[in-house]
Amino acid sequence: MAPRCWRWWHWSAWRRTRPPPAGSTPSFRLQFSTQEQGPQICVVGSGPAGFYTTQHLLKHHPRAHVDIYEKQLVPFGLVRFGVAPDHPEVKTARSDRCAFRGNVVVGRDVAVSELQAAYHAVVLSYGAEDHQALEIPGEELPGVFSARAFVGWYNGLPENRELAPDLSCDTAVILGQGNVALDVARILLTSPGHLEKTDITEAALGVLRQSRVKTVWIVGRRGPLQVAFTIKELREMIQLPGTGPMLDPADFLGLQDRIKELPRQRKRLTELLLRTATEKPGAEEAARQASATRTWGLRFFRSPQQVLPSPDGRRVAGIRLAVTRLEGVGEAARAAPTGDTEDLPCGLVLSSVGYKSRPIDPNVPFDPKLGVIPNMEGRVLGVPGLYCSGWVKRGPTGVIATTMTDSFLTGQMLLQDLKAGLLPSGPRPGYAAIEALLSGRGVQPVSFSDWEKLDAEEVSRGKGAGKPREKLLDPQEMLRLLGR
Repeated sequence: MAPRCWRWWHWSAWRRTRPPPAGSTPSFRLQFSTQEQGPQICVVGSGPAGFYTTQHLLKHHPRAHVDIYEKQLVPFGLVRFGVAPDHPEVKTARSDRCAFRGNVVVGRDVAVSELQAAYHAVVLSYGAEDHQALEIPGEELPGVFSARAFVGWYNGLPENRELAPDLSCDTAVILGQGNVALDVARILLTSPGHLEKTDITEAALGVLRQSRVKTVWIVGRRGPLQVAFTIKELREMIQLPGTGPMLDPADFLGLQDRIKELPRQRKRLTELLLRTATEKPGAEEAARQASATRTWGLRFFRSPQQVLPSPDGRRVAGIRLAVTRLEGVGEAARAAPTGDTEDLPCGLVLSSVGYKSRPIDPNVPFDPKLGVIPNMEGRVLGVPGLYCSGWVKRGPTGVIATTMTDSFLTGQMLLQDLKAGLLPSGPRPGYAAIEALLSGRGVQPVSFSDWEKLDAEEVSRGKGAGKPREKLLDPQEMLRLLGR
């Protein structure tokens, strides 16, 4: 079977987004015309950044070949493991000038310098694989998890399959007010009867069926004008069946007069928050909220200070929050402590204060403070022929549409350098050289045709339960199914 790749988009968020205008990327109709092969390009990471970079390269260079390396056995990164299982809006298409090379850990199984020797260019698009620590006392207590690990657990990320969160408590606290925080809150409060028709893992569904969580607080250091979630996710929370919102009208005093000055997206989001907090609901909405058995709320101007232990010290019993005030205005305003604190009882704390990237290879520049690879428009500083895209390029900000634009730009810079003669012009062996290295090191790469077999198995296992798929969680089981 010919190697294949995918062009895809998050339909609800990306359908109105357009690639860079015509003429912004150099034409390559004459490039490599006297050579037998086109440029061999390596992309590390099969999430949105990797695929969008690949899409741009294949679209704008008719002879380019791209190999996508991925440490997991399966592709799709964030879309498989990071997007909530009740958000399945993904489309795919294929190209025979692209190949998937799964189960290969770049930086361990193969060095970046070895990739550079085999390819004309290498693009690092491996995302943000770690979370920002709270760095407060009690963070290590049982019952405290990163939202990243929790999301990985219910989405079937192999490294998080043993997480086993205890959901026997009444109240959960999520620290952070971005889209991931709302995703996690929604999963905690959604009826298992709805979730069982998604591709959430059966193990996670079993735990959620036994959950006693009735209240979820979503806590932010700043105020309503600084929340990082988008209106789509907020609207889904407000309309979540069986739940009712808890917003304090006092948090919104004076905002009505400032709404007209806000940018359009922030204005619409703030208007929805304000209506939810201050307006009396209509008869139908009031009846729905009256019948709610679960609640969620936004707590503003609160910063985590300490996770409080149970009397026996064996698990979390609450969290101490420092009351804050804003210094400055708008989205740049800073949260400063007032000196006051409050204790919020809870049995589960989920930290959603940000993701961060890790260095992938000692020979690749990395800024540990910013958590990014130092770069200029995607060109890695000081390393010709090495590029980056996505969160490892700019930090964990924006939505997937932001990553699409960012990745197209990196692809554009790479092709400009190729046309300008700044990259090697002679033939490069590409995967043939890397395959020999991996074989000698006992690494067993997974191809796209291998993934199709795993995909068919997942779909088959899910069919009996009325689910789109039942994800395979154990890498060793996956390899056994492939006859390895």
